[in-house]
Amino acid sequence: MKIKNYKKRIVDEQVERYLKIFGAVCIEGPKYCGKTWLGRYHAKSETLLQVKTGEKSNEVELAKISPDIILEGEKPKLIDEWQEATNLWDEIRINVDKSGLKGQFILTGSSTPNREGISHSGAGRFGKIQLRTMSLYESGDSTGQISLQDICNGKKISQACPQTGLKEIAGFIIRGGWPGNLNYSIEDASVSVKAYIDLIIDDDLYRLDGVNRDKHKMRLLLKSLARNESTTATNQTLKNDIKEIDDEDIDKDTIASYLNALDKLFLLDNDEPFSTNIRSSVRVKQAKKRHFTDPSIACALLNLNTQKLINDLNTFGFLFEALVERDLKIYASSFGAKCFHYQDYLNREIDAVIELDDGNWCAFEIKLGVRAIDEAANNLIKIRDSIREEKGKEPSVLCVICGLVNAAYIRADGVYVVPITALKN
Repeated sequence: MKIKNYKKRIVDEQVERYLKIFGAVCIEGPKYCGKTWLGRYHAKSETLLQVKTGEKSNEVELAKISPDIILEGEKPKLIDEWQEATNLWDEIRINVDKSGLKGQFILTGSSTPNREGISHSGAGRFGKIQLRTMSLYESGDSTGQISLQDICNGKKISQACPQTGLKEIAGFIIRGGWPGNLNYSIEDASVSVKAYIDLIIDDDLYRLDGVNRDKHKMRLLLKSLARNESTTATNQTLKNDIKEIDDEDIDKDTIASYLNALDKLFLLDNDEPFSTNIRSSVRVKQAKKRHFTDPSIACALLNLNTQKLINDLNTFGFLFEALVERDLKIYASSFGAKCFHYQDYLNREIDAVIELDDGNWCAFEIKLGVRAIDEAANNLIKIRDSIREEKGKEPSVLCVICGLVNAAYIRADGVYVVPITALKN
């Protein structure tokens, strides 16, 4: 379907590839990240199953009663928010099996449905794709001079890059990567994200499973997650944080339940711990690093504007780390790589780890300012040398990603230095 002003996404190539491999493609991600536009770009017909709490949708009722009618149309056919009628999953699987054709349907979903009405996993028929908010390269805020894949493959780089200021970086974080907000002022984008959070709390969480959750406690938990963005805070830490800051008690079971609900809405995008390929004698911590799906959510919850962020460089650093790690996940997934973080019991940490499909892994430190580059590079070298001494599998590439540096280059010690505003997949 023709869409005016469509901004190309990095996953476009994956969608095209999956439509040639699978009978149906399912695109998942948070609301407003661009799933519908992405699906429309690759589809030739569509049915939208979007509904609001307390309202009925003729399309949803029709999908439940007469799914064959919903599945009619030129292929590939987009079915938006398919989880509103979960019976469609099996109907599509049967349709794909009968026809034997590839690229028949594109499904989009902004929540993980329960299994009611689904009798088969869809293995072999469905290809799943995760869509995140836009990276800086996709939004046009990175020049794309430097390829992450080239870095991970150890290719040489040396380029001058446009200088980016602190205020500009703060704006990228506050605005976020929401496609609908790209043309807003930073102030208007912040208002939009705050309204988005209100919608999640007031509407989407209930529609997820029909459970009435305490909205006040959910908001307190979200604020605590914002204060602990880019950390490995445990559920107990979140509980203590809420008690200390807001003088409210939330038991750990409630926290776990609420986190699970947020995860099903794709609001969380935590980094898993990396250890499987190092094989050293040092015990590695298994805590996840906490992230919202977009750093703008943390900014909105903490009521941060550009000046507040610049005046609090500690918080700025954590949120910049979240921005970079969002982009790294988007770029890495395009060439089959996976992102993790590393933390061991000797208090050694690596901000981001990218594991390649050949088993090699690359270590990344993330720093906002240029003055921290030497320390970050030395930290990476120290960890690499320690892993080498322990006969473990050392990283094949060391890299510092920076916010304010004006060049991409390789240092004399072999460590890459790259500005985030020059990076692409």
